[in-house]
Amino acid sequence: MDVVVDPGLEHQAERARSRQGFLMGLPAIIYLFVFFVIPLGFVVMYSFATRTRTGRTELAGWNVEAYERLGEAVVRAVAFRSLWIAAVTTLLSLVLAYPLAYFISTRRPATRNMLLVGVMIPFWSNFLIRTYAWRVLLDSDGIFTRIMSGVGLGDGRILFTNNAVILGLVYGYLPFMVLPLYAAIERIDWSLVEGARDLYASGWSAFRRVVWPLSKPGVIAGSILVFVPSFGAYVTPAILGGNKKGLMGSYIVDQFMDARNGPLGSSLSVLVLVVMLMGTLIYFRQGGRSL
Repeated sequence: MDVVVDPGLEHQAERARSRQGFLMGLPAIIYLFVFFVIPLGFVVMYSFATRTRTGRTELAGWNVEAYERLGEAVVRAVAFRSLWIAAVTTLLSLVLAYPLAYFISTRRPATRNMLLVGVMIPFWSNFLIRTYAWRVLLDSDGIFTRIMSGVGLGDGRILFTNNAVILGLVYGYLPFMVLPLYAAIERIDWSLVEGARDLYASGWSAFRRVVWPLSKPGVIAGSILVFVPSFGAYVTPAILGGNKKGLMGSYIVDQFMDARNGPLGSSLSVLVLVVMLMGTLIYFRQGGRSL
C-alpha cells in the first residue's frame, strides 16, 4: 500500500525544523552581531571620516581621503612587505606540514591520535608566551645563536630581522596548515593510488596525479588559514622583528596610537578584511566544500 505524503504537512515540518535550527543558533548569531558585525560597521564608518589637525576624528565630513592614501609609497611598501612575508610563511608552512600530515594520516589510529595531540599541544599555552620564548632562543646569548656560532655558520644573530619574524610565524601557524592537510589526506581512497601503481605509475607520478589533486582542498584551506593571519600579524613582528621594518599589523596600530589617524588606520583595517574575504572566496570556489 502506497503512503501518500501531504505536501502541506511536509512543508510545515520543514518550517518547524528551520525555526528550531534558528532558535538553536540564535545565541551565536547575537554574539557575532554584537562583537563582530557592529564593531566592523564602526571600522568601515570611521574609514570615511575626517581627521582634524588636532588628531580628532570627525564623522560629519565624510570623504574617501583615507582610501586615497592607500596608494602612497609608504603604504605600498608596508603592504608588499607584509604580502611577501605572509607568502614565504605560507610556502614554508606547506613544505613542512605536508610530509607531516601525510605521515600522520597513514599511521594506525592510536598512533595517529597521539601525533594529532602533539600537533595541537602548542595551543595549550599562550601565544604571547611562546613568542617571547623564541625571542630568548634567538637572542645573542640564546641557544640558537650559540649553536650557529659553534658550527661555524656565523654569529647566528637573526633576532629583529625578517627571518626571525618568518620563523616565529611559521612556528605559530604551522598547526593551521597541518590540520586541514591531515583532514584532506586522511579521506583519500588509497585504492586509487594502488590502481595507479598497478598501471606502472612511479611513486612520484602517483603522488602528482592522484594524491596531490585529492589533497588540494586541504592545501587551499591551510594556505588561507596561514596567509591571512600572517598578513596582518602584530605580536610576532613586534617581539621578534622589533618593528624595525613596518608590517601591516604594526602600521595599523601606529596609525591609531601614535599618529592618531583613525581614518587611515580604519581604511588599512578594511584592506586586511578585504584580503581575508578574498581568501575565503577562493577557498569556497576552489573546493573548500569538498573538505
